[in-house]
Amino acid sequence: FEIEDYEIGGKTTFEKAEGKSLSLTKTLLNWGETWPGKISGVAVLAKQNGENTRAYEISVTLGEGFETEKASTTLTIPASGNAAPEGAEATPVEESRGGWPLMLLFAFVGGFILNFMPCVLPVISLKILGFVHQSKEQPRRIFQLGLLYGVGVLFSFWILAGLVIGVQSAGNLANWGMQFQNPQFLVLMTLLVTLVALNFFGVFEITGGRLTSAASNAASRNGNMGAFFNGILATVLATPCTAPFLGTALGFAFTQPPAGILILFTAVAMGLAFPYILLSWNPTWLGILPKPGAWMERFKVFMGFPMIGTAIWLYTIARLHFGEKGDLWMGLLLVFVAMAAWVYGEFVQRGSSRKGLALGVSAACLLFAYGWILEKELNWRDPVGPVKTNAGNVSKGKNGILWQPWSEEAVATARAEGKVVLVDFTAKWCANCQINKKTSIEIDKVHQKLKSISGVTFKGDYTFYDSRITAQLQKFGRSGVPLVLVYAPGAEPPILLPELLTPGIVLEALEKASGKS
Repeated sequence: FEIEDYEIGGKTTFEKAEGKSLSLTKTLLNWGETWPGKISGVAVLAKQNGENTRAYEISVTLGEGFETEKASTTLTIPASGNAAPEGAEATPVEESRGGWPLMLLFAFVGGFILNFMPCVLPVISLKILGFVHQSKEQPRRIFQLGLLYGVGVLFSFWILAGLVIGVQSAGNLANWGMQFQNPQFLVLMTLLVTLVALNFFGVFEITGGRLTSAASNAASRNGNMGAFFNGILATVLATPCTAPFLGTALGFAFTQPPAGILILFTAVAMGLAFPYILLSWNPTWLGILPKPGAWMERFKVFMGFPMIGTAIWLYTIARLHFGEKGDLWMGLLLVFVAMAAWVYGEFVQRGSSRKGLALGVSAACLLFAYGWILEKELNWRDPVGPVKTNAGNVSKGKNGILWQPWSEEAVATARAEGKVVLVDFTAKWCANCQINKKTSIEIDKVHQKLKSISGVTFKGDYTFYDSRITAQLQKFGRSGVPLVLVYAPGAEPPILLPELLTPGIVLEALEKASGKS
């Protein structure tokens, strides 16, 4: 419930919640000069035990007699019918009766499947290298390192759960992967992954005892901090991906009180860490791995390439937050940080003379990167945001599909005209979204099908935070993008497609929707 000129917030008071009826009271804050004539949104009702979760699509018309002189007022949304001066309708749009046991199972299985998603593959390779390193250790030590990896995963998921709870306590809606909409997080992650890659290439080494030694340990020594850091890195890189069962479980989690959110995030963490803890528990299963040797150093260098690829991917997302300057200055930021790392490794760590001068040059590169590039040119604490474009422009996909900017009004208009509508809520940082786009949406078969049924397509870009899209995710029980919907003409509920698509799934949904016209 957040639009440009007004916001609905404050504590929710339930007047009535019986069957499929809901009556509640909220505070309406007006930031503009005039009051809106109509308010629409989604209210999510979740019982303490997690059962019978419902989402209500609400439309409230403000009639005569509304107190327009005040900056805020109390708004009561009745269960049904009209009330002077307000009128409202609350229509339940989704209901989940699986309850806690099923959602906990989904969370655990979804976390386990995350291990096989593309986002986490670089970290899996590191774990394999780590297991080879550990093969000469005592079984007790191997199990200890496996547990520390699990603790790193669990710690990271608890941090994410705390962020979700904090966002929701502030009256906002949270979503999976929301940190990838934060420019400061993206810049720091781009720098961190770049430094990890340079460390793998041997540009510099980080000795134990320093704050960032976790990155080096993850690549070489695989000590306590290395195992813990690996768990954190796996979690951070996993969040742009989702997995079967995970979207349902997290969508359910975001409707729960704080304790429920924490429990479900813990279940996801346990699923993600489970295979590594299991292997650590029985080290004899590691016998299939090759013995330690010189090949490990080459493998470590090889693993620098997927890390560099990850850094480039993060760069392409981070630069979008800094307007027209983003491409140049984000690139120069990485150049100066890499130069500082090279000077430090080549002349301080491996050099024999003038180490003080080299250390000064390395520090100067870092100071320039921070003071001039980050603070002055990019203004990274308060960036300008994306380059402004005409929101009404129609974009053309690779295979000729014409995408219009999504809005509820545009979808309703197209359906009223008898059109089949395909809506794709996506984001540039969402790995699953990009896979779906290339394999199942922007392909010739789908394009031809859309042409044959005169279908129209809308794209909701969630690369940057959009409260309207967040509300849609909550409405359809999703924790984040991707969310793909196919609407038939008229007023019937849309067909909700799974997070991972195939061409057959999309074509079948379009055929089904066109058959209803």
